[in-house]
Amino acid sequence: MGIKNVAAIISGMDEEYPYQIMLGINKFAREHDINVSYFAAFGGIIDSEEFNDGEYSIYNLPDFSCFDGALLMTNTFANTHIRNKIIDRVKKSGIPAVIFECRDHKEFHDISINNYNVMKKLVEHLIKVHGARVFNFISGPEDNPEAKERYRAFLDTLSENGIEFDEKKRLFNGLFRSYDGIKAIDAFAKSGLELPDAFVSANDSMALTAVTRLQQMGYKIPEDVIVTGFDHTFYAQNSCPALTTVKRPLEFSGTVACKTLFELIKGVDLPRSISLEAEPVFSESCGCHDEQLENIAEFKKNMYERMGRTYTNAHMLNRLIAGLAGAENINDCIISIEKMLKALRINDFSLCLVHDWEDSYNVGQEGEEDGYHQLITAPYVLENGKRTSVSIFPSKQLFPIPFTTGGNISYFLPLHFNQRCLGYYIIKNNDFPIYNLHCHTMTMSIGNAIDSISKINVLDPLCKIYNRKGFERNAGFMFKENENSGNELTICFIDMDGLKSINDNYGHKEGDFAIKGISDVISSSCGAMDICGRWGGDEFVVLGIGKGFAENFSEKYTAGLMKLNEKSGKPYKIDASLGFVKCTPSDRDQLLDLIEEADVKMYEIKKEKKALRK
Repeated sequence: MGIKNVAAIISGMDEEYPYQIMLGINKFAREHDINVSYFAAFGGIIDSEEFNDGEYSIYNLPDFSCFDGALLMTNTFANTHIRNKIIDRVKKSGIPAVIFECRDHKEFHDISINNYNVMKKLVEHLIKVHGARVFNFISGPEDNPEAKERYRAFLDTLSENGIEFDEKKRLFNGLFRSYDGIKAIDAFAKSGLELPDAFVSANDSMALTAVTRLQQMGYKIPEDVIVTGFDHTFYAQNSCPALTTVKRPLEFSGTVACKTLFELIKGVDLPRSISLEAEPVFSESCGCHDEQLENIAEFKKNMYERMGRTYTNAHMLNRLIAGLAGAENINDCIISIEKMLKALRINDFSLCLVHDWEDSYNVGQEGEEDGYHQLITAPYVLENGKRTSVSIFPSKQLFPIPFTTGGNISYFLPLHFNQRCLGYYIIKNNDFPIYNLHCHTMTMSIGNAIDSISKINVLDPLCKIYNRKGFERNAGFMFKENENSGNELTICFIDMDGLKSINDNYGHKEGDFAIKGISDVISSSCGAMDICGRWGGDEFVVLGIGKGFAENFSEKYTAGLMKLNEKSGKPYKIDASLGFVKCTPSDRDQLLDLIEEADVKMYEIKKEKKALRK
C-alpha cells in the first residue's frame, strides 16, 4: 500500500487534552508512513465574530476528497455551525473518518472515553466520602457531547443520592477554556449564594483557574470548599493543592483512532464504535492523599524543562514581534520570521498567502463561505533548512512543494486580520504548535504584520483612506458585483478649492492639514458600504451605494465641512467642489469612464463657484 494522507481537524492546540491525543496520532503515523495534516484554529479566544471568522477560514482550505481519510476532533469546537459544516463536508467527500466523542453520525467510526461512568464515580466519592451536599457545576459548551455527558452524570448522581441542584443559580456554562474558571467564580461571587461544598468542573483548565480565583478571594482548598477537574493534566497533577480529577487514556485514544483509520483505509471491516474506560484520581483538592505526588525530583525536572522552554520561546517571540512591527515589506517580515525559526530549530516552514494579498484590502473574499481562495503564493518556503519560494500554486494542492515521502506531520494555521483572510502557514515535522503556548501569539503577529504591509500598498499614508490603487481595486470589485443588478450607484468626484493659496500663504504643513481635514469629512459622510479614496493630490473620489446617496452624502458633507472650519480656527477656509454621476452599471460600463464624467461635472461646478466669487 502506498503513502496515505490524512486530514485532522481540531479547534485549539494549546490545551493538554488535544495535545495528548495528538501525541498518540503522531506516533502511530510516523511508524506507519502516514502523512497527517492538522488544520487548526483558535476561535473563541476573544468575543469577536470577525476575528473568529478569520480564524475559521482555515477549515475552508482542505478538499477532503483529496485525502485518504480524516480524524475529527470536532468535540473541541464550541462553534456548532463550523463543526457541522466540517462534518457535512467530510461526509460529502465519502472518505473514511474517525470522530472523537460523538456517536451521532453513522457514516463515521468513533472513539469515545466513557465520560459518564467516571464522572459518576467522582461525584459519588465527594458525596459519600466527603459528605458534600451543595454543589456548583462549571460546564463546557452546552452542545458539546463530552460536556453534556459529564453534566448528565453529575445530575444523575445527585438525583440518586437525593440531592437537589439549582440549575439556574449554580450552573456556569463555559467553553472548556482556562479563563472560564475565573468567570465562573466571579459569577458565583456576584450571586450572593452561600459557598457550596464543592465546585465540580468539566475539565482541569477551568478547575485550576477556579482554584486560583477562590484562593485570591481568601478561601482554602479543600478546607473551605472542594474543587475537582477532569483530564489529569500535568498542571492538575502538580498544582497546589493537587487537583482531584479524572485520568483518561488520551494518548492511547489518539493511537487507537489513527490505527482504526489506517485499517479502514485498507478496507478492513471494523466495529463502528470503540469505548475506552477512564478512572478518577482522588487528590488534595478534595482532601485525599495521592501517592503519586511523592516523586518531587521528577516534578522539579519537568517544571525546570517547561520553564526553560517558556522563557526561551517568550524571548524569541518578543524579538519576532519587534521585528514585525517595523516591517515595511514582505521581505522584512520574512527576515524576522526566519530568525525565530532558526532559534526554534524549525527546518520546514511555508508562508502561504492568497495570491492578491498585496492588492486587496477590505474587499469581499471570493469563495470563503464554501471554499478557499483558488490561488496561493508562497514567498517564503523553508524546505529541509533551505530557503526557496513558489510564485503561484492552487490552494487545493495545500503545500507549495508536495510531499514525496510518508510519516510527515504538518500543522496548518490561519493568517488573517479580523475577518480578512490573508492565507496560512505550515510548520512541518516539528511539534512547536502543540506544545508551545506562544504559537497563537506568533500566528497573530505574523497576520497583523502582513495586513499592515498590504495597507501600505493601498492606503494613503496622510489621509488613511484608499489611495488610487486601493480605490480602483475595491470600487472595481463593488462595481462588478453590481453589474446588471439594477442597483443604483453614484460616483462623486471631489476637488479642493484654494489649496494652492493655502500652500503659498501658510506653508505645505497647513496644506496637508487641509487635505487631511477634507478627507476626514468625506470619509465620515460615507456609509459602511460606500468606498472613498484619494485620487491624487487634492482630488478625491467616492463610490456610493443605493438610491439617495448623492443627497445624503451632500447633506453630511456640508455639515461636516462647516464643523471642520468652525473648530479648526484657521485663517483660511477649507472647501471643495463636488460632481456626481448616477448609474445602474452594466457590463458595457467602465468605472474609469464614469469617474472622468464625474470629474467633468465637478469642473463645471468649480467654474460656477469661481464666477460667483467674481
